[in-house]
Amino acid sequence: MLVSEVMLQQTQVSRVTEYYPRFLDRFGSIEALARARGSAVREAWEGLGYYARARNLHRLAKEVAGVGGQVPDDPAELIKLPGVGRYTAGAVACFAYEKPVAAVDTNVARVLRRVFFGEQGAGSGRRRAGSKSRNGRTATAPRSVLPMIWQLAESIVPKNGETAWKFNQAVMELGATVCVARKPKCAQCPVVRDCKTGRK
Repeated sequence: MLVSEVMLQQTQVSRVTEYYPRFLDRFGSIEALARARGSAVREAWEGLGYYARARNLHRLAKEVAGVGGQVPDDPAELIKLPGVGRYTAGAVACFAYEKPVAAVDTNVARVLRRVFFGEQGAGSGRRRAGSKSRNGRTATAPRSVLPMIWQLAESIVPKNGETAWKFNQAVMELGATVCVARKPKCAQCPVVRDCKTGRK
């Protein structure tokens, strides 16, 4: 799970599906990745670009292997690891461990902004916000808005882990397929009646 999330930073899913199985075949465990030479990790990553991710993943594996080999399930601990940001920490905690935590990628940020704040209410500017999504895109909500969106996401995520997993996946899917960036399909949206943007 962690490997796929790191690969998906700045890279489209279609590219990752080529590399992910090969990478896991070569480094089948945290310990195997930690023991590998840096040159071997770079070779396995060759073609995915953004090679700092490979270096960070290798450093992360060494850190985790050095304390028992178990990737933490707490976002506050995950975010301390090399190359792990707020989204990745939430995604790993929720999707790998079914922790009831938020995971705000580009799609989730867009859905929450449109539904709860409206296109103008929470800033519809396109400045880069530095929060990487699973599809490699950068969240486009203004930086000043992201803390509000994260706070909202944390307040509405279900408290049951399995339900939180489904909820986070559903909101991501809604943003990826219906509440898309350029031409949202509001007529197909299941929450249009409650959406400050869609109602207009």
